Amino acid sequence: MIRLLKFFGWSIVAVFCGLLLGLSGAFLYLSPGLPSVEALRSIQLQIPLKVYSSDGKLIAEFGEMRRSPIKFADIPPNFINALLSAEDDNFANHYGVDPSSLMRAATQLVKSGHIQSGGSTITMQVAKNFFLTSERSFSRKINEILLALQIERELSKDEILALYLNKSFFGNRSYGVAAAAEYYYGKTLDQLNLDEAATLAGIPKFPSSGNPISNPDRARIRRDNYILPRMAELGFASRVEVDAARQVPMHAAPHERQIEVYAPYVAEMVRQQMVE
Repeated sequence: MIRLLKFFGWSIVAVFCGLLLGLSGAFLYLSPGLPSVEALRSIQLQIPLKVYSSDGKLIAEFGEMRRSPIKFADIPPNFINALLSAEDDNFANHYGVDPSSLMRAATQLVKSGHIQSGGSTITMQVAKNFFLTSERSFSRKINEILLALQIERELSKDEILALYLNKSFFGNRSYGVAAAAEYYYGKTLDQLNLDEAATLAGIPKFPSSGNPISNPDRARIRRDNYILPRMAELGFASRVEVDAARQVPMHAAPHERQIEVYAPYVAEMVRQQMVE
Protein backbone atom coordinates (compact mmCIF):
# COMPACT_ATOMS: atom_id res chain seq x y z
CA MET A 1 0.00 0.00 0.00
CA ILE A 2 2.81 2.39 0.94
CA ARG A 3 4.62 1.58 -2.31
CA LEU A 4 1.46 2.27 -4.28
CA LEU A 5 0.97 5.63 -2.57
CA LYS A 6 4.60 6.52 -3.26
CA PHE A 7 4.15 5.52 -6.90
CA PHE A 8 1.09 7.76 -7.29
CA GLY A 9 2.84 10.58 -5.43
CA TRP A 10 5.91 10.48 -7.66
CA SER A 11 3.69 10.11 -10.73
CA ILE A 12 1.86 13.33 -9.82
CA VAL A 13 5.19 15.10 -9.27
CA ALA A 14 6.47 13.83 -12.62
CA VAL A 15 3.35 14.99 -14.46
CA PHE A 16 3.55 18.40 -12.79
CA CYS A 17 7.24 18.77 -13.67
CA GLY A 18 6.51 17.66 -17.24
CA LEU A 19 3.78 20.28 -17.58
CA LEU A 20 6.05 22.93 -16.08
CA LEU A 21 8.88 22.07 -18.46
CA GLY A 22 6.49 21.98 -21.40
CA LEU A 23 5.04 25.38 -20.53
CA SER A 24 8.54 26.81 -20.03
CA GLY A 25 9.65 25.45 -23.40
CA ALA A 26 6.55 26.84 -25.09
CA PHE A 27 7.20 30.22 -23.51
CA LEU A 28 10.81 30.31 -24.70
CA TYR A 29 9.77 29.25 -28.20
CA LEU A 30 6.70 31.44 -28.62
CA SER A 31 7.43 34.53 -26.50
CA PRO A 32 9.57 36.33 -29.13
CA GLY A 33 6.56 36.36 -31.47
CA LEU A 34 3.99 37.48 -28.89
CA PRO A 35 2.72 41.10 -28.95
CA SER A 36 3.72 43.49 -26.18
CA VAL A 37 1.05 43.72 -23.50
CA GLU A 38 2.38 47.18 -22.62
CA ALA A 39 0.22 48.43 -25.51
CA LEU A 40 -2.86 47.75 -23.38
CA ARG A 41 -2.02 50.78 -21.22
CA SER A 42 -2.62 53.15 -24.13
CA ILE A 43 -5.23 51.23 -26.10
CA GLN A 44 -7.65 53.32 -28.16
CA LEU A 45 -11.13 51.78 -28.30
CA GLN A 46 -13.46 52.55 -31.18
CA ILE A 47 -16.34 54.79 -30.08
CA PRO A 48 -19.15 56.41 -32.10
CA LEU A 49 -18.85 59.98 -33.35
CA LYS A 50 -21.51 62.11 -31.66
CA VAL A 51 -22.35 65.57 -32.93
CA TYR A 52 -23.83 68.04 -30.45
CA SER A 53 -25.18 71.55 -30.65
CA SER A 54 -23.43 74.33 -28.72
CA ASP A 55 -25.91 73.86 -25.85
CA GLY A 56 -25.19 70.10 -25.62
CA LYS A 57 -28.13 68.64 -27.53
CA LEU A 58 -27.55 65.56 -29.71
CA ILE A 59 -27.68 66.23 -33.45
CA ALA A 60 -26.40 62.88 -34.79
CA GLU A 61 -24.46 59.74 -33.97
CA PHE A 62 -22.24 57.88 -36.45
CA GLY A 63 -20.67 54.46 -36.06
CA GLU A 64 -21.49 50.75 -36.02
CA MET A 65 -20.46 50.20 -32.40
CA ARG A 66 -22.17 51.45 -29.29
CA ARG A 67 -19.49 52.07 -26.68
CA SER A 68 -18.99 54.39 -23.70
CA PRO A 69 -15.60 53.59 -22.09
CA ILE A 70 -15.56 53.70 -18.30
CA LYS A 71 -12.98 53.54 -15.53
CA PHE A 72 -12.89 50.75 -12.97
CA ALA A 73 -14.01 53.17 -10.23
CA ASP A 74 -17.28 53.68 -12.13
CA ILE A 75 -18.21 49.97 -12.06
CA PRO A 76 -20.55 49.20 -9.12
CA PRO A 77 -19.70 46.25 -6.84
CA ASN A 78 -22.96 44.39 -7.58
CA PHE A 79 -22.06 44.14 -11.25
CA ILE A 80 -18.45 43.10 -10.54
CA ASN A 81 -19.77 40.37 -8.23
CA ALA A 82 -22.25 39.20 -10.86
CA LEU A 83 -19.53 39.12 -13.52
CA LEU A 84 -17.09 37.15 -11.35
CA SER A 85 -19.86 34.68 -10.48
CA ALA A 86 -20.60 34.20 -14.18
CA GLU A 87 -17.10 34.15 -15.65
CA ASP A 88 -14.26 33.74 -13.16
CA ASP A 89 -14.97 33.44 -9.42
CA ASN A 90 -11.28 32.80 -8.69
CA PHE A 91 -10.16 35.96 -10.49
CA ALA A 92 -8.74 37.65 -7.38
CA ASN A 93 -6.50 34.68 -6.54
CA HIS A 94 -5.04 33.35 -9.79
CA TYR A 95 -2.18 34.76 -11.85
CA GLY A 96 -3.92 34.80 -15.20
CA VAL A 97 -4.51 31.07 -15.51
CA ASP A 98 -6.76 28.87 -13.37
CA PRO A 99 -5.40 25.28 -13.45
CA SER A 100 -8.68 23.81 -12.16
CA SER A 101 -10.63 25.41 -15.02
CA LEU A 102 -8.12 24.14 -17.58
CA MET A 103 -8.28 20.63 -16.11
CA ARG A 104 -12.09 20.73 -16.25
CA ALA A 105 -11.94 21.81 -19.91
CA ALA A 106 -9.41 19.05 -20.67
CA THR A 107 -11.64 16.44 -18.99
CA GLN A 108 -14.60 17.59 -21.11
CA LEU A 109 -12.42 17.31 -24.22
CA VAL A 110 -11.38 13.74 -23.37
CA LYS A 111 -14.96 12.66 -22.61
CA SER A 112 -16.68 14.29 -25.58
CA GLY A 113 -13.91 14.28 -28.17
CA HIS A 114 -14.31 17.97 -28.93
CA ILE A 115 -13.72 21.31 -27.19
CA GLN A 116 -16.72 22.35 -25.10
CA SER A 117 -15.13 25.15 -23.06
CA GLY A 118 -11.70 26.72 -23.08
CA GLY A 119 -11.26 27.07 -19.33
CA SER A 120 -10.48 30.73 -19.92
CA THR A 121 -10.11 33.21 -17.09
CA ILE A 122 -11.08 36.87 -17.54
CA THR A 123 -7.39 37.65 -18.11
CA MET A 124 -7.19 35.02 -20.84
CA GLN A 125 -10.28 36.51 -22.45
CA VAL A 126 -8.61 39.94 -22.43
CA ALA A 127 -5.61 38.39 -24.19
CA LYS A 128 -7.90 36.83 -26.82
CA ASN A 129 -10.08 39.93 -27.30
CA PHE A 130 -7.16 42.31 -27.84
CA PHE A 131 -4.48 40.16 -29.47
CA LEU A 132 -5.85 36.86 -30.83
CA THR A 133 -8.63 35.40 -32.95
CA SER A 134 -11.55 33.23 -31.85
CA GLU A 135 -10.05 30.16 -33.54
CA ARG A 136 -10.29 27.03 -31.40
CA SER A 137 -6.85 25.45 -31.55
CA PHE A 138 -4.16 24.34 -29.12
CA SER A 139 -1.59 26.81 -30.49
CA ARG A 140 -3.95 29.73 -29.95
CA LYS A 141 -4.76 28.49 -26.44
CA ILE A 142 -1.05 28.32 -25.57
CA ASN A 143 -0.56 31.88 -26.85
CA GLU A 144 -3.59 32.93 -24.82
CA ILE A 145 -2.12 31.41 -21.65
CA LEU A 146 1.30 33.00 -22.18
CA LEU A 147 -0.21 36.42 -22.87
CA ALA A 148 -2.44 36.12 -19.80
CA LEU A 149 0.60 35.46 -17.60
CA GLN A 150 2.30 38.54 -19.05
CA ILE A 151 -0.81 40.69 -18.61
CA GLU A 152 -1.03 39.73 -14.94
CA ARG A 153 2.59 40.82 -14.45
CA GLU A 154 2.08 44.17 -16.18
CA LEU A 155 -1.41 45.25 -15.11
CA SER A 156 -3.44 45.33 -11.91
CA LYS A 157 -6.61 43.31 -11.45
CA ASP A 158 -8.66 46.52 -11.64
CA GLU A 159 -7.06 47.47 -14.97
CA ILE A 160 -7.71 43.99 -16.38
CA LEU A 161 -11.38 44.09 -15.38
CA ALA A 162 -11.82 47.55 -16.91
CA LEU A 163 -10.27 46.38 -20.20
CA TYR A 164 -12.52 43.32 -20.27
CA LEU A 165 -15.69 45.29 -19.58
CA ASN A 166 -14.91 48.02 -22.11
CA LYS A 167 -14.00 45.59 -24.90
CA SER A 168 -16.49 42.73 -24.53
CA PHE A 169 -19.39 42.36 -26.95
CA PHE A 170 -22.84 42.42 -25.33
CA GLY A 171 -24.95 41.91 -28.44
CA ASN A 172 -27.01 44.40 -30.47
CA ARG A 173 -23.95 46.43 -31.48
CA SER A 174 -23.19 47.13 -27.80
CA TYR A 175 -19.51 46.91 -26.86
CA GLY A 176 -18.69 47.45 -23.22
CA VAL A 177 -20.97 47.16 -20.22
CA ALA A 178 -21.82 50.88 -20.02
CA ALA A 179 -23.25 50.86 -23.55
CA ALA A 180 -25.07 47.59 -22.77
CA ALA A 181 -26.71 49.03 -19.63
CA GLU A 182 -27.84 52.07 -21.59
CA TYR A 183 -29.17 50.05 -24.53
CA TYR A 184 -30.95 47.24 -22.67
CA TYR A 185 -32.26 49.20 -19.68
CA GLY A 186 -31.80 52.91 -20.41
CA LYS A 187 -29.71 53.17 -17.23
CA THR A 188 -26.21 53.98 -16.08
CA LEU A 189 -24.30 51.18 -14.35
CA ASP A 190 -24.87 52.52 -10.85
CA GLN A 191 -28.65 52.43 -11.43
CA LEU A 192 -28.82 48.70 -12.22
CA ASN A 193 -30.81 46.39 -9.96
CA LEU A 194 -29.43 42.99 -8.98
CA ASP A 195 -31.54 41.15 -11.58
CA GLU A 196 -30.34 43.54 -14.32
CA ALA A 197 -26.69 43.27 -13.29
CA ALA A 198 -26.91 39.46 -13.31
CA THR A 199 -28.60 39.49 -16.72
CA LEU A 200 -25.91 41.72 -18.25
CA ALA A 201 -23.14 39.63 -16.67
CA GLY A 202 -24.49 36.58 -18.48
CA ILE A 203 -24.45 38.11 -21.97
CA PRO A 204 -20.74 37.94 -23.03
CA LYS A 205 -20.80 34.13 -23.14
CA PHE A 206 -23.65 34.19 -25.70
CA PRO A 207 -23.85 37.81 -26.90
CA SER A 208 -25.94 37.23 -30.01
CA SER A 209 -28.01 34.17 -29.09
CA GLY A 210 -28.35 34.74 -25.34
CA ASN A 211 -28.99 38.42 -24.79
CA PRO A 212 -32.31 39.38 -23.13
CA ILE A 213 -33.80 40.85 -26.32
CA SER A 214 -32.96 38.20 -28.91
CA ASN A 215 -33.55 35.26 -26.53
CA PRO A 216 -35.05 36.31 -23.17
CA ASP A 217 -35.76 32.69 -22.17
CA ARG A 218 -32.12 31.66 -22.53
CA ALA A 219 -30.97 34.83 -20.76
CA ARG A 220 -33.32 34.16 -17.86
CA ILE A 221 -32.20 30.54 -17.51
CA ARG A 222 -28.57 31.67 -17.27
CA ARG A 223 -29.48 34.41 -14.78
CA ASP A 224 -31.77 32.34 -12.54
CA ASN A 225 -30.17 28.89 -12.73
CA TYR A 226 -26.50 29.82 -12.68
CA ILE A 227 -25.40 33.42 -11.99
CA LEU A 228 -27.73 34.36 -9.13
CA PRO A 229 -27.29 31.02 -7.29
CA ARG A 230 -23.50 31.37 -7.69
CA MET A 231 -23.69 34.87 -6.19
CA ALA A 232 -25.47 33.45 -3.15
CA GLU A 233 -23.03 30.55 -2.90
CA LEU A 234 -20.01 32.88 -3.04
CA GLY A 235 -21.49 35.30 -0.49
CA PHE A 236 -21.98 38.16 -2.97
CA ALA A 237 -25.72 38.37 -2.26
CA SER A 238 -28.10 36.99 0.34
CA ARG A 239 -30.59 34.24 -0.41
CA VAL A 240 -33.41 36.75 0.11
CA GLU A 241 -31.90 39.15 -2.46
CA VAL A 242 -31.30 36.33 -4.94
CA ASP A 243 -34.83 34.93 -4.56
CA ALA A 244 -36.28 38.40 -5.10
CA ALA A 245 -34.14 38.97 -8.21
CA ARG A 246 -35.18 35.61 -9.68
CA GLN A 247 -38.83 36.67 -9.48
CA VAL A 248 -38.26 39.68 -11.73
CA PRO A 249 -39.33 38.97 -15.33
CA MET A 250 -37.07 39.82 -18.26
CA HIS A 251 -37.77 43.47 -19.04
CA ALA A 252 -34.89 44.55 -21.30
CA ALA A 253 -35.93 46.62 -24.32
CA PRO A 254 -34.08 48.71 -26.93
CA HIS A 255 -33.24 52.18 -25.65
CA GLU A 256 -31.96 54.30 -28.51
CA ARG A 257 -30.87 57.82 -27.66
CA GLN A 258 -33.21 60.24 -29.36
CA ILE A 259 -31.97 62.95 -31.70
CA GLU A 260 -32.70 66.28 -30.01
CA VAL A 261 -31.91 68.65 -32.86
CA TYR A 262 -32.78 67.68 -36.45
CA ALA A 263 -29.92 69.00 -38.61
CA PRO A 264 -28.68 66.12 -40.83
CA TYR A 265 -26.80 68.34 -43.30
CA VAL A 266 -24.85 70.04 -40.50
CA ALA A 267 -24.11 66.64 -38.96
CA GLU A 268 -22.77 65.31 -42.28
CA MET A 269 -20.56 68.40 -42.71
CA VAL A 270 -19.08 67.75 -39.26
CA ARG A 271 -18.55 64.06 -40.04
CA GLN A 272 -16.71 64.86 -43.26
CA GLN A 273 -14.50 67.39 -41.49
CA MET A 274 -13.61 64.81 -38.82
CA VAL A 275 -12.75 62.22 -41.51
CA GLU A 276 -10.50 64.73 -43.29
